[in-house]
Amino acid sequence: MRMHNTPFKTGGAQDWTPERIERLDTSDLRQLRENAEKLGATSVVELCDAALNARPRTGATRSRASALPKRSRNLISRHKAFQARGVFLRDGDSAWSGVRTADGVVVMSIWAPAVVSTDGGCSQLLWAPGDAGARRWQDTAAGQERLKHCKLALERGGGEGILVYGEQFDGEAAEHNARSIYGADPERVVHFKVEQRGAEYWAVWGAKASERAL
Repeated sequence: MRMHNTPFKTGGAQDWTPERIERLDTSDLRQLRENAEKLGATSVVELCDAALNARPRTGATRSRASALPKRSRNLISRHKAFQARGVFLRDGDSAWSGVRTADGVVVMSIWAPAVVSTDGGCSQLLWAPGDAGARRWQDTAAGQERLKHCKLALERGGGEGILVYGEQFDGEAAEHNARSIYGADPERVVHFKVEQRGAEYWAVWGAKASERAL
């Protein structure tokens, strides 16, 4: 959705609740904020700022969830971590997700440096469309497989996440933009729900996910 000319389609600022705003993808959220600021809708601007601050930002300080765990010596390769969850990737496979044959559960890698912690809950952007006209990771076979698994996890009510630690290049906070990968934590499994926010797919777990399930 694009709202450059009509930022309040259904009556005005009162229709933009925190829940509705949070479902927007990041580009639409920024556009809504810009439009609301031009019209003096300060309540909407504040809601947009709160939602944007809860999402990953380049150079932002990450929560403790992104810190390298004390048991870092126990980190293992991503392939071995997937095998421990019953998902077997092909040798040399660059996939970031898979489906466990035993029960059909989607298992995904969760890039720890991109985890955002707010109000006792955690979230991470799993997939977002690339810029128009530019071929990015999202358009590759691995990116499209990730999108397919996001949709499958959304349909099935959630999935399992494997926390992967490493150092990223400047720019997008994602595993495919890693400078180096230290390994995956075999002792912690994240059980998440998937939220679709516009064209983006987010993993949500902890208190935040529990509240939304009520």
